[in-house]
Amino acid sequence: MSLSAASLAKIDREVSKYPTEQKQSAVMSALRIAQQELGWLSNETIQFVADYLEMPRIAAYEVATFYNMYRMHPVGKHCLTVCTNLPCRLTWENDAGAYLKQKLGIGFGETTSDGKYTLLEGECMGVCGDAPVLLVNNHKMCSFMTPEKIDQMLADLDKP
Repeated sequence: MSLSAASLAKIDREVSKYPTEQKQSAVMSALRIAQQELGWLSNETIQFVADYLEMPRIAAYEVATFYNMYRMHPVGKHCLTVCTNLPCRLTWENDAGAYLKQKLGIGFGETTSDGKYTLLEGECMGVCGDAPVLLVNNHKMCSFMTPEKIDQMLADLDKP
C-alpha cells in the first residue's frame, strides 16, 4: 500500500511545519490527505501513515477513530453529511436530511447502489445562521439548502 507522489508531497509539506522530532504531529493532516486520495482509511492505510510518520500504528488508529471526519469504511464517491441539529431541521418543513433520503432512496449511514452517494448525519457545523447546511466530502460547506439548491448540488456532482 502506498500513496501517490502528490499525496506524499502534501504530507511532507504538513510535516515540515513541525520540529523534525515531532513529525507525528502531522497525523491528522496525513490521514486527511490519505482519505482524500483513497476515499476512506483502511487498516493498511493507517499503518502506512503511521510508518511514514514514524509513530505507533495504534496512535494513528486512535486519531482516525476518534474524529468523525475520518471514514473507516468505504463510502460513496460523494459523502454528504447533513447537519441534523435543531436549527437545520426546523428551517423548512421538509428538512434537508429527509429530502436527501427521499431523493437518493437511502437512509443515513447508507450508500446508493451505484456507489455515488453516502448520506451521513452530522452534529452542529457551527453555522446555524446558514441553516440548513451540509458538507460535501468533508470539504465543501453548502448553506441555505432548499430543495432546489439540493437538486442543483446533486446535478453538479453528477457532472463528469
